[in-house]
Amino acid sequence: MKPIDNRKMHTKDLICIGHRGAMGHAPENTLLSIHKALELGTPCMELDVYSVDGHLVVFHDSRLERTTNGTGYLLDQQFNDLRKLDAGNGEKIPTLKEAFEAINLKAGVNIELKGPDTAVPVAEFIAKMRKTGWHDDLLLVSSFNHRELSLLRRLDPRIKLGALIVGLPIDDAAFAQSLGAYSVHLSLEFIDRRFVKDAHNRGLRVFVFTVDHPEDIEKMRELGVDGVFTNYPERVLKNNAVTDAVGWP
Repeated sequence: MKPIDNRKMHTKDLICIGHRGAMGHAPENTLLSIHKALELGTPCMELDVYSVDGHLVVFHDSRLERTTNGTGYLLDQQFNDLRKLDAGNGEKIPTLKEAFEAINLKAGVNIELKGPDTAVPVAEFIAKMRKTGWHDDLLLVSSFNHRELSLLRRLDPRIKLGALIVGLPIDDAAFAQSLGAYSVHLSLEFIDRRFVKDAHNRGLRVFVFTVDHPEDIEKMRELGVDGVFTNYPERVLKNNAVTDAVGWP
């Protein structure tokens, strides 16, 4: 008798993507949050990136107030001044290089381009990371700014792209296909079976943000979604048949 394939016991395993590390447990986009995501066994994580003074920094908001003890717009600051701020629990705003060193090939990384003019420095950064062992299946770059994604595609066609959107386009996932994207990323409020089917027919993965409630996690499995961004990775991982995959399949 053939052994039972436990994967078939589940509606669908979901790629678990730690949102800004594991921000349900530690200050978002900090090294502490990254280490917590790794501790929980998170196979992939998402980090937000701006370019400030020639440095790629891991940060989400355009302003400093919500997550640091600073004030004002992030891009109005000097890099050295940003590094003096408390990003929560005494953590500093990390550079993308520091984040990658902390992850150390133990998880796939989704770099979300947040600020303007990030495509070029991120493409250069990825080229350097490849030389240190980061292969393309560990890397994904996403953005709501599809102009930046289009530029990144021209700069380096090897980079996997994730097209972010809030809403349901009339032509479903056609926009992501036209970008040459690997995946399309929708908000939890705007996802249905038709979109998932259309994206899959176009060869795209479907990732949904931000999915924390157990009922929503199971709903995403039932819809056939490929992965979810979550603040609590352990909630997704506990019902996956396989939890040790790393990277973007």
